[in-house]
Amino acid sequence: MLARVYSCAMIGLDGVVVEVEVDYTSGFPGMTIVGLPDAAIQESRERVQAAVRNAGVPFPRKRLVVNLAPASVRKEGPAYDLPIALGVLIYTGMLPPEAAEGTMVVGELSLDGTVRHARGVLPMAATARQAGFKRIVVPEADAAEAALIPDLEVIPVSSLGVLYNHLAGRKPVPAYTRLEVEDAPLFPPTDFGEVKGQEHVKRALEVAAAGGHNVLMIGPPGSGKTLLARALPGILPKMSIDEALDVTRIYSVADQLPPETPLLRNRPFRAPHHTISHAGLVGGGNWPHPGEISLAHHGVLFLDELPEFGMRVLEVLRQPLEDKVVTISRAQGSLTFPASFQLVGARNPCPCR
Repeated sequence: MLARVYSCAMIGLDGVVVEVEVDYTSGFPGMTIVGLPDAAIQESRERVQAAVRNAGVPFPRKRLVVNLAPASVRKEGPAYDLPIALGVLIYTGMLPPEAAEGTMVVGELSLDGTVRHARGVLPMAATARQAGFKRIVVPEADAAEAALIPDLEVIPVSSLGVLYNHLAGRKPVPAYTRLEVEDAPLFPPTDFGEVKGQEHVKRALEVAAAGGHNVLMIGPPGSGKTLLARALPGILPKMSIDEALDVTRIYSVADQLPPETPLLRNRPFRAPHHTISHAGLVGGGNWPHPGEISLAHHGVLFLDELPEFGMRVLEVLRQPLEDKVVTISRAQGSLTFPASFQLVGARNPCPCR
């Protein structure tokens, strides 16, 4: 019997609903995964088999084929482990076909059946709501992040066995209750009171903060350029909830969102080293991921020792500074990342200092 479970693939910062179909075919016992999976998904064959057995369910001695549809969308990451395992349980008859109806499932499995953290849960939850799903099953560590999306029931699971007992009706898991989110400590702003003197520079930064201007500071080492730059986010206006969700979505996809910080409320401050490549700055990879300028969205990008950055690295900043977005093109397609940031540069008066 064909089993069908729904999950989500990430393309840039947007999600695409993926149907995980499980059926059998002729051949020796095992599992074949098709649908443009990457290496991490191919390795899920061993993780799923061990997790199903450790959940107390016998793994079928048949040749299973798992199809990730649509086949034209590239899938990456281990977040398909849990939906594949759930499809196997439905295929074997341990769960009814309607057990996963109206539900999106996301999560990585350990060999003992523990459900681990998955990146990009926030945009996946937003995709689930937009696609009309009633609920989403996520790792317990990511429940607070998924609960930021309203009108969506979030089921946190710690293991495959917990999800199995929940869907079988033996031990239901209560939906995660959204809590009030306090200001996140990921980017604690530096107080201007820590800067002694430099009143004219402080005034210039206040004008830049009020008007959203870019800044270049020139001065000898030890004059306080870095400290002043770190203090700039502290006088910027507090992010609105929409801006906070935009920034949190980027950090969720980049897998830089701490478990204890489901929502970023402080403006980001990014200070890459001058040895950074242009791909690291604007984003890149075989399938592009956000770079430093996108991680600085709605915040400050600080380039210390500005002349030490490569000419090509500085040139790629021209278009994002003008358009507030960066478009990265590859043979498979183009992706657009947001890049609305304030650029702060610092340099010495001459190369000899």
